[in-house]
Amino acid sequence: MTILIACVAVGAVVLLGLVAFSGLIARKVENALPPKGKFIEIDGARLHYIDKGEGPAIVMVHGLGGQTGNFSYALLEKLTGRFRVILVDRPGSGHSTRPSAMSARLSVQSTVVAKFIRALDLQNPLLVGHSLGGAVALGVALDHPGTVGGLALIAPLTHPVEGVPPMFRTLSISSATMRRVIAWTWAIPRSILRGKAMVELVFSPDRPPQDFGTAGGGLLSLRPRSFYATSTDMVSVEEDLPSMAQRYASLALPISILYGTGDAVLDWQAQGKAMKDKLPALDLELVPGGHMLPVTIPDQTAAWLTAAAARL
Repeated sequence: MTILIACVAVGAVVLLGLVAFSGLIARKVENALPPKGKFIEIDGARLHYIDKGEGPAIVMVHGLGGQTGNFSYALLEKLTGRFRVILVDRPGSGHSTRPSAMSARLSVQSTVVAKFIRALDLQNPLLVGHSLGGAVALGVALDHPGTVGGLALIAPLTHPVEGVPPMFRTLSISSATMRRVIAWTWAIPRSILRGKAMVELVFSPDRPPQDFGTAGGGLLSLRPRSFYATSTDMVSVEEDLPSMAQRYASLALPISILYGTGDAVLDWQAQGKAMKDKLPALDLELVPGGHMLPVTIPDQTAAWLTAAAARL
């Protein structure tokens, strides 16, 4: 009994230490990387967004575990000379909040983005979605017709993925309670230990910039709330994606897709070509490279986006 009590006491101390460490890292990260934009409340979510430039509006939605830095790192300044570019942190991501009562389902996130566009009084903007943001953008087009003038999707998630990709297995936590426990205990220490390898995998076969953690906001993932939101997004995506895929053929607005043929996160054929098969008029452009094209080939991405905007 004495040994059991001692083990429980040691376990409790370790857990409290992990919670304290995770909280400390989160505070350091948020102090080092404060918000760079404005805030607006939509359905209880406090959305952080960056609004720069003048001209036709382009709204950009990031992917799983991302934030506005995915676009502001290298792409934003290449577009603001001719467009009004608005980058938004999805609910729960970056510096945006997600109320506990708000679902992470694609249909809900799409509704929030549609209401965000209307709140800013944007008229037929080009909606850009990267990775999971591509699925959110497709949800806007499907469920909120007339909100956007067209879609430009970068390495988008468009169809269900069979099984859980190895790189995302640690995020596949079905229990909300367990997600929160893990977020506040071993998730942050593990991310610190394995973060470099994970970033290299997401960027593969391209090389991630050495300063992406700071200049690109990558370090914002080292917060319990970021892990919790990312895990919640991942386990929620399958609720709406299958039914969405059955409706793509009904889309009549201009859609452009940019995909890297070496993408190690999503298969361009299962996600990009599959969309082209459903919508032959869709413009699918393939480039050598991986998943993080807004960071790795910003000039080419900017030129592609300019051409997509011209099609509206």
